[in-house]
Amino acid sequence: MTANNSNKKRIGILTGGGDAPGLNGIIESTTRVLLQNNYEIIGIKDGFEGVFNEDSIPLSLERIRGYHAEAGSILGASNKSPIKGREKLFIEKFSKLNLHGLIAVGGDGTFSGLSHLQPRIKMIGLPKTIDNDLSGTEITFGYDTACAVVSESVDALRATAETHRRIIVVETMGRTAGWIALGGGLSSYSDVILLPERPFSKLALLDFVKKKKQEGQRGLMVVISEGAAAEGEEAQVAFKVLGSPQAERYGGVSQNLSRWLEAETGWESRNVVLGHLQRSRHPTTTDRFLTLAMGVEAARLVQEDQWNHAVVYRAGRVQRAPLDDLMGPARLVNPQHHWVKLAESLGTFI
Repeated sequence: MTANNSNKKRIGILTGGGDAPGLNGIIESTTRVLLQNNYEIIGIKDGFEGVFNEDSIPLSLERIRGYHAEAGSILGASNKSPIKGREKLFIEKFSKLNLHGLIAVGGDGTFSGLSHLQPRIKMIGLPKTIDNDLSGTEITFGYDTACAVVSESVDALRATAETHRRIIVVETMGRTAGWIALGGGLSSYSDVILLPERPFSKLALLDFVKKKKQEGQRGLMVVISEGAAAEGEEAQVAFKVLGSPQAERYGGVSQNLSRWLEAETGWESRNVVLGHLQRSRHPTTTDRFLTLAMGVEAARLVQEDQWNHAVVYRAGRVQRAPLDDLMGPARLVNPQHHWVKLAESLGTFI
């Protein structure tokens, strides 16, 4: 006999902020476990907007099956409709969903917004960002996939660089954190990796590039994080988004660096901005394993009625942590990180 829905606890799930490969894996793994344990799962559409707009859908096995392999989020995601200043309205709208608790998948903006609502809303947090810069966890899902995009792009562009005797400068996302540039640049054996956390010397970079040209190297690959800058200079801001928790949007650094290198070295140069391609690739196997494990752990917390926890990756495994651990300052690359040392060992300029 099928259990009556009135006997089932209703659990909400939403995906907030920018999209990251693996969001659908979290949705599918969490939903599959909870459906098998007599829960009703409600997907809230477009992050906080779905609460304010009362826009949600029931999640069935048929609706979510197979989506773990897809990029994006079947629920939609948004960094609009902030909670701050509208807490009372959010609670009123949220109460209409008649949920026992909420699984929130997001970044610092999502969790800082929800933090003001504890303990009125029971929640479990799963950290997500391709930038890999959230506090409280050693890796975020989506990061490995973003690095794969960078690595595969550099590998492909190297053929063009060497065919035409060019420098190609590849610009990655990451804001103030250089994790994507570091991971993608290192795994593709880039000649140069430039990070926000390690302002570079223009003179030293010129010497490095000129030496490579003199040695007869046909092409040179540079990976630069969008927030990187030379010593004494500021990160380049492309535009601002008013009302956003992160109003400044970085961009354009690769074009400027490319033009400068060509003018100073006489080595023809081009730039490529990968942009949202880093978000839109189907998740790697690593990110699929990570989101599967995180989703299962989130479902276990629900079944144990253990709320206000985060599911994080630490010391080589998925584990539980206080939800407040996700709300610290951005986790940046230590300028002496062991990956930096690996790059130096390869002869990479970093």
